[in-house]
Amino acid sequence: MTLQIGALFGGCSGEHEVSICSAQAIVKALKASPYQVLPFYIQKDGSWQAGAVAQAVLDSGQPMQAPGKSLWEFPAAAREVDLWFPMLHGPNGEDGTIQGLLKLMQVPFVGCGLLAAAIGMDKLAMKTAFAQAGLPQVKYLGVTRSQVRSSSERLSQLCDQIEAELGYPCFVKPANLGSSVGIAKVRSRSQLTAALESAASYDRRLIVEAGVIAREVECAVLGNDQPQASVVGEIRFSSDFYDYETKYTAGQADLVIPAQLPPEVSRQIQQMAVQAFLAIDGAGISRVDFFYLEATGEILINEINTLPGFTATSMYPQLWEASGLAFPELVVRLVELAQARGL
Repeated sequence: MTLQIGALFGGCSGEHEVSICSAQAIVKALKASPYQVLPFYIQKDGSWQAGAVAQAVLDSGQPMQAPGKSLWEFPAAAREVDLWFPMLHGPNGEDGTIQGLLKLMQVPFVGCGLLAAAIGMDKLAMKTAFAQAGLPQVKYLGVTRSQVRSSSERLSQLCDQIEAELGYPCFVKPANLGSSVGIAKVRSRSQLTAALESAASYDRRLIVEAGVIAREVECAVLGNDQPQASVVGEIRFSSDFYDYETKYTAGQADLVIPAQLPPEVSRQIQQMAVQAFLAIDGAGISRVDFFYLEATGEILINEINTLPGFTATSMYPQLWEASGLAFPELVVRLVELAQARGL
């Protein structure tokens, strides 16, 4: 009997359009597989659409707002799904939310489970897990929205602490947003206070990290209990840092695959990528990002992304392409891993 795969895309996050692009590439690959694909589109209002509406979004690549059902009313076609393939980026898609729902449905799904997804999205929880695993990181401080907004005196004390412990430049980030949303690089007290207020508008938990002069390199991980690491790639860009605009604007960043690194450095990055994946109890897919401080030879882990962008030009599939696993085979392998892991 043909396996029915529910291709789940869209979602309630700022990365809705990126999700559609990933879905277009993955569904195209799945159509060349022995599986049958059923598209499911989550509109920006949270309602689910299947059939002609979901297919129209895939065909056009554009978001759609059709008359929505109840938020808790799923299309009848959802009953036919044997395995879900979520392609939802950002909050509500890779933070454990949808993973918990699919777990309640008692249907296997591609990618990390609830715990790994939640840890991978929350930068403070992620750093705690990495520290426990002995992975070196940049210096950082956790901050709450109440510290930023309670009083000017408390905000001033917080800024004093950040300047003393981290210095400038530093990066201010919401703890729970993906794709560089709400992130600012700051070099002065005035910039710091503005960035803290901006980040606090996105999340009640924030993180401030010390800036480092480093090359930004990434490694893809594939597998369950015995994961494998891809070749290492590097991101090169001319902007001040790898922000949302740089990430998703054509021509603003170059991917160098494989990265031109000493062999022992590449091997160490691959080992650390697998270590990070296991530290959060990852499954199926993740991309792990690092800083390589060429001047000192240090490798610092930056973050893990449990549901990375998945278009034909995204880093994750390109890393596996360079490692000998073509895009269609990679997609099928992810389905096989989800089947093997089960519930």
